[in-house]
Amino acid sequence: MSGPAAGTAAAATPTDVVCLGESMVTFLPSQPGRLADVPSFGRGIGGAESNVACALAAAGHRAAWVGRVGADGFGDHLVETIASYGVDTSAVRRDPARPTGVYFRTATDRGTDTHEVAYYRAGSAASAMSPENVPYEALFAGRVLHLSGITAALSPDCLALLRELTAPRPGRPLVSFDVNHRPHLWRGCAEDASVLLELARRADLVFVGEDEAEEAWGIVGAEAIRAALPEPSVLVVKRGSAGATVFASELRPGPRGAEAAAGTAALAATTDTVTPVPALRVDVVAAVGAGDAFAAGFLSATLRGLPVRDRARHGHLMAAAVLTVPGDLTDPPSRDRADRLVALDDAAWGRLRLAPGWTAADRAPEEVRTP
Repeated sequence: MSGPAAGTAAAATPTDVVCLGESMVTFLPSQPGRLADVPSFGRGIGGAESNVACALAAAGHRAAWVGRVGADGFGDHLVETIASYGVDTSAVRRDPARPTGVYFRTATDRGTDTHEVAYYRAGSAASAMSPENVPYEALFAGRVLHLSGITAALSPDCLALLRELTAPRPGRPLVSFDVNHRPHLWRGCAEDASVLLELARRADLVFVGEDEAEEAWGIVGAEAIRAALPEPSVLVVKRGSAGATVFASELRPGPRGAEAAAGTAALAATTDTVTPVPALRVDVVAAVGAGDAFAAGFLSATLRGLPVRDRARHGHLMAAAVLTVPGDLTDPPSRDRADRLVALDDAAWGRLRLAPGWTAADRAPEEVRTP
């Protein structure tokens, strides 16, 4: 029988968060311009789930990344680089028959018409992940299992795996799911919207942007998104520069048996508390990786048992750290410093403006405030 047995026991000393997904080698341009005109590229790494794992490890948590890479030099680079952040990569599998995925991108903002990304991931090692070949013991060894909709788009086997991992079962860790709607990955598949909605409704904690909810589901506004996703105990609706709205039920939703598996509403024990949290003003260097960083900051604060407002503020701070550097990853502010900023009153929080270099240990919070 494929898949994990019901009630799979967690390890005696579990990691905090296990992240599953594809990571790729990314080639960053040496200068602005079209891909056709850029003369050279620097090498980095990119992958929504591994980004979250690296950010959590850098913030002092025990994080693991589970994925599949080729038995090639790019696979070596990925595993070694992710491990250098302090992430446990011991459960990563090597595929001798398929390559590690790579991609190239321009220096412009992903949201502009001039932004280009060239993916070379079709038939990659990660796309071969399936319910039959992943290490379930490692996946279920943490307090949280973090997944994203990107994995579901890679192949039918990957989608089957996500359905297996989000299925209700005794002993399942808290499932965190970032919708991460990427239309180009679905290659015109008409089921992308329904698949992402199905997976999100089976998770405990969901991250979704207002823009992607409108694009994927035709749903406009945070309240309408919550109405479409009543099951998750916590729903984080990201609203860009407007901040985030967090819907949190006092108790977890009720039974997740055949009804939940079929996509019908589970029983909610109580009504939501709704917490809007404004974003920070940031001098953006590159708008890449901010969503993953926000998820990492929110998860970090969740693991620490902080209030909902503080969880979202930690998400905003972690996102601001990435927004002020060229790549997908950077060192976050120290925990003490982040806690001090999170504790600011609403007026002081609203005056913050974060510029490149703001996470440096020798800069006091006052140095990043506007007059």
